[in-house]
Amino acid sequence: MKKEILKITFIACAALVLTSCGDDYLVEEPTGDELNIRQLGEAAQVNPEIPGAFMTGVYSTMFTAGTGGTTSQADLGQKGYDIYSDMISGDVALTTSTYGWYRAAITQLQAPQDFTLNENYHVWRYYYRVINRANLVIETVLGEPQPEEETELMAIISELSDANRHIAAQAFVMRAHSYFNLTQFMINDVTASWTSPTLPLYLRAGIVGNPKSTTEEVYNAMEEDLSRAIPLLADFARPSKVEVDQSIAQTILGYVLASRKDRWSDVVDITDDALASTSASLMQADNSINGILGGFNDVNSTGWMWGIDINADIGLGLVSWWGQMDAFSYSYAAVGDNKAMDLDLYESMRPDDVRRDQYFDNPSSARHLQPLFKFYDSDRVIFGSSQIVKADYIYMRYAEPLLLNIEALAKDGREGEAKTALENFVSARGMDPSYISALNGQALQDEIYKQTRLELWGEGRSYFALKRNEGTVVRGANHLSFVGEAMQWNDERLTFEIPQQEIQDNTNISDQN
Repeated sequence: MKKEILKITFIACAALVLTSCGDDYLVEEPTGDELNIRQLGEAAQVNPEIPGAFMTGVYSTMFTAGTGGTTSQADLGQKGYDIYSDMISGDVALTTSTYGWYRAAITQLQAPQDFTLNENYHVWRYYYRVINRANLVIETVLGEPQPEEETELMAIISELSDANRHIAAQAFVMRAHSYFNLTQFMINDVTASWTSPTLPLYLRAGIVGNPKSTTEEVYNAMEEDLSRAIPLLADFARPSKVEVDQSIAQTILGYVLASRKDRWSDVVDITDDALASTSASLMQADNSINGILGGFNDVNSTGWMWGIDINADIGLGLVSWWGQMDAFSYSYAAVGDNKAMDLDLYESMRPDDVRRDQYFDNPSSARHLQPLFKFYDSDRVIFGSSQIVKADYIYMRYAEPLLLNIEALAKDGREGEAKTALENFVSARGMDPSYISALNGQALQDEIYKQTRLELWGEGRSYFALKRNEGTVVRGANHLSFVGEAMQWNDERLTFEIPQQEIQDNTNISDQN
């Protein structure tokens, strides 16, 4: 009976808060006034399962199709934007295109040059949807809109139960995570636009058409959210990896600070904290559940910090990350929309790098350099799994704060420490680390950048690293477009546009353009 009550509670809450109220662009969630936030807050104090259900709704957005506002088979939640970013960075090559997904808008870079294309809309709609839902969670827990003064906010939080305090903290993290992704996808050069209006900032529920805030204001809001959440999560023991915890908040803050390119000492400190506070560890160089050749299909891997246990009840099928990327699933990657590692990036790997074994190396095959041995569903038969996806989603793993920490050490001038850490890392990938000792300055930073791209290929991190390291995209010969053309990290073709619908509906933005 108790389980049934909980199920009913979740369904009722989700229906109230998280469903569409119409077709208006972004103005599709109930506002704080419509929900009577104060009454919900009082109910939340009596029954913490209410805000817990709301927070579950925030996490479900990450893997639900259509959360970018369309029925496109590329509109599939957070992992869909991981694909966008990996392809725009050039590290994931579309090597054959039978069905056309990603080809024109993403790999031919049409969307960043045409604000009418849906891919801009997907990015904008998805992240602002998560932001609004996180705001609803915060207001439900607080019983009122978030106060502007930090001391007043923390006074309210201090009166919350442990459960509600942890939920509020998770909502702060998810809000910051979404704003960070928006700054990377939608702002061409963060530092150059620091005092310029770039993105609307919403810290209260209800999307009502705010004007753009400056990049600095958005960054201040992200840092405040994460700096507030980190201590609030110090005693949080999450029931599953779908929830964010302290180490994930610390890693996201590391990404935020690193993208500023001027606070490397702080990045070292916060990633040190993340590595110390997580129970995860570096994935092994084998094909076990905990290994980098083990398929990346099980959230229980000790290398995963954040992920979701995908099961038949969730009901994912072709419209999923696996449906686009994995040849061993019922997928486009199996039948003619092949995705592979950029040829030049693959050839940059040292001969003793075990990660070479993640890719199918057969130049005579159309599947050349597909990640057949990095990402795979359990049956290991091309196009062999059922139409229901059961393999899990990864959002973050231990290698991320580790490599970011090494990068920050080098950029903070602590090259000796960076070299030692990098030697340990490449040794764990089967390589003789002796070559590291000869690297200094930019050469050392370039090697760390390359190791980041190799380690995290296909996981949606290459784009962030490209912008952080001010890299240059030069596509290898296995791409279908722009082969050999150099594109700098701040090339406008690599950054999405504010979508047409937002400009039409939000006069405060259109007046600023």
